[in-house]
Amino acid sequence: MLHLPEIAKQHLIIFTRYPEPGKTKTRLIPALGNEGAAHLHRQMTEYTLLQVKELQKVIPMSLEVRFAGGNSELMQDWLGSGLVYQSQGEGDLGKRMERSLVNAFQTGAESVVIIGTDCPSANTNILAQAFAELQQHNLVLGPAIDGGYYLIGLQYPIPELFTDTDWGTDRVFQQTVDIAHQLNLSVFYLPTLADVDRPEDISIWENILQTSKDKKIK
Repeated sequence: MLHLPEIAKQHLIIFTRYPEPGKTKTRLIPALGNEGAAHLHRQMTEYTLLQVKELQKVIPMSLEVRFAGGNSELMQDWLGSGLVYQSQGEGDLGKRMERSLVNAFQTGAESVVIIGTDCPSANTNILAQAFAELQQHNLVLGPAIDGGYYLIGLQYPIPELFTDTDWGTDRVFQQTVDIAHQLNLSVFYLPTLADVDRPEDISIWENILQTSKDKKIK
């Protein structure tokens, strides 16, 4: 069993990747180049982490970063040494998410939320709502416009949600909903938001950046 230090009853896991040029946000490389795509991913991960740290000021919650690429030392150099880092490990996205959830529940968590870093609109309010709804629902999902989901939250491990799913396609959200219905789970749906995955999505991130700058000026 994997031991995670200082895990709280409410636990949040960020799935991200070390921003290595050429291997990061590859669908954005035609528009931004290798370095530009990696830089955008770096910015969005840092922004996501900022939202989560704001949430920690409001609710008791532990945090863990699950990474692909790089290693723990590189992640610490990038995001700081005050975080818990774990490799996502082998397998498809479903296997990696299921593994991280099982580890968290085995270590004492009572509700766990997983987010990626591709959806900058998933702000502190959205994350707080996810944890609040997990008090009443077995499953919380944040639908993405592209047919996937930007957030999943559970009260306990449900392996069926992570098998027989066509990861990386526009069928992921609906397949997950279908499985949840088959299992008679109570589900809460957060607002549908857009991921930043393709060149036409870059304006979403630019708008978030501009809004953040405007708030700082005020």
